[in-house]
Amino acid sequence: MSLTRTVSDTKRAFHTLHTRPINTIYRRVVEELIVEMHLLSVNVDFSYNPIYALGVVTSFDRFMQGYQPEQDKESIFNALLRATEADPQIYRQDAQRLQDIAKSLSTQDLIAALSQQTQLNRDADLQAHLQAIANNPNFKYSRLFAIGLFSLLEQSDQELVKDEKKRTEALKSIAAGLHLSDDKLNKDLELYLSNVDKMSQALVVMADLLSADRKKREQRNQKSNTTVTPPKNNE
Repeated sequence: MSLTRTVSDTKRAFHTLHTRPINTIYRRVVEELIVEMHLLSVNVDFSYNPIYALGVVTSFDRFMQGYQPEQDKESIFNALLRATEADPQIYRQDAQRLQDIAKSLSTQDLIAALSQQTQLNRDADLQAHLQAIANNPNFKYSRLFAIGLFSLLEQSDQELVKDEKKRTEALKSIAAGLHLSDDKLNKDLELYLSNVDKMSQALVVMADLLSADRKKREQRNQKSNTTVTPPKNNE
C-alpha cells in the first residue's frame, strides 16, 4: 500500500516545479490554495468536477491579479496544479467551457439548470456532473466548488451577484437542487467576497507605495543630475 501524500510533500513538489520566489503579498494566497487543494485531493470522497475547476481558476486569477512579474503567474498556476497531481490544461479548458455556457444562458435558465429544475441539454458532461453531485450523499463539498458556482452566476449576470438578496435566493435554489447546505454555501461566498475586497484594497495601497517610491527615486535622480556651477574667482 502506498503512503498518502502529505502537505509537506505537495509543498515540496510545488517549489521544485516553480523555483522563483513568490511576492510577499501573494504568498499566503498560494500557500492556502496548496493546502486546500492537497487536502481535497487526498480525501476519499473527493472527485473532480468542472465546477470545482472553475472555482480553482477563478480563485487563482482573482487573487493573483496584478502579480509581478506577470510571466510568473502561469508558472505558479501550473506548479500548483501539478503539485496536487492535477492537469492545469484540463482545469483551464473546463473553466473556459463553463464560463462560455454561463454567458450563453439567461440567468433564469442557468439557475434552473444548476438547481436541477431543467436539463442542461447543450452540455451533457456538465449535466452528468450536476446529476452525480445531486445524487451523491457523500459529495465532497468545498469552498472552491462554491466559488465555481458563484463564478457561473457572475458570468451570467454581474448585477445579480452584487445584489445580496438576489444572490442569496439564487444560491438557495441551487443548493436545494444539488442537496447542499445553502447556509455553508453563502457563508463561504461571503468570506470569499470579503477576501477579494481586502486583496483589492491591499493592491491599491501597494500601488500607491510603489508610485511614491518611484517619485522619490526620480527626484533624487534629478538632483544628482543637476550640474552645479562653481563660483567664479574674481582676482
